[in-house]
Amino acid sequence: MSASTLPIAADLLKAASESCLEAGSLALDLFRPGEQTAARTWAKSGGSPVTEADIGVDTFLRVRLSALLPEAAWLSEETVDDALRLTRRFVWVVDPIDGTRAYMSGSPDWAVCVALLDEGVPILGVVHAPACAATYTAIAGSGAKRNGEAIRASSGRTLAGARIAGPKPMLDALARVQPFEAVGKIPSLALRLTRIADGTIDAGLISPDARDWDLAAADLVLREAGGRLSGGDGGPVTYNRPVPVHGMLVASSDALAAPLLNALEQLRGQPQPS
Repeated sequence: MSASTLPIAADLLKAASESCLEAGSLALDLFRPGEQTAARTWAKSGGSPVTEADIGVDTFLRVRLSALLPEAAWLSEETVDDALRLTRRFVWVVDPIDGTRAYMSGSPDWAVCVALLDEGVPILGVVHAPACAATYTAIAGSGAKRNGEAIRASSGRTLAGARIAGPKPMLDALARVQPFEAVGKIPSLALRLTRIADGTIDAGLISPDARDWDLAAADLVLREAGGRLSGGDGGPVTYNRPVPVHGMLVASSDALAAPLLNALEQLRGQPQPS
């Protein structure tokens, strides 16, 4: 990422945010709070669900975002991958509906996610959760906002009493070495990260197999709010690799990163229950 990227990101943020809001409105047309979606649904080749709203939002955003920055390549959950992205400086990374199962069942915890990568590093991020009336935005080096107001991750420095979200088996395992407050499931990975960014929760665990589109936009929001997303070994998260799949991930405020990683290291040293 070069110093010249900040003006690019700043110039694009307003239009990218407006595109996400319009895309969210398209998805809301078929969303039914507390009920099954009105959208047609089917299973993809790997068995995960998809709806006509996912496809419609993906198509809408590809047209809008590609017009904003024509030289940028494209990586999206609902578009066939194109290796051209590996040769481009800029890449749009999009999840048209992060949390499709939540969307289908009437839960509000789903989001439209857009990130712009510069040489594999997120420099612009938008996570728009229309059913939660929340829009998170960030530009590299310029802080993060929720609905236009600056946000900051929590300042707690100990895991005791920390509010942590994640898959139940991972939380149960962590509880064997460190007491904390487990919070209810947040089906959207992006919202799991942005709720750390705004201090709603303190940390989150993410099981292996997350993809770039689940993470990139919210990763930037979290980082700009004073948080951190890393591998289970504490290493950085890298994007726009040939296979955009990640292993176990850990997200928290900067202050909680070391205690959380230390607890996970203790857990790895323990015998596993049979």
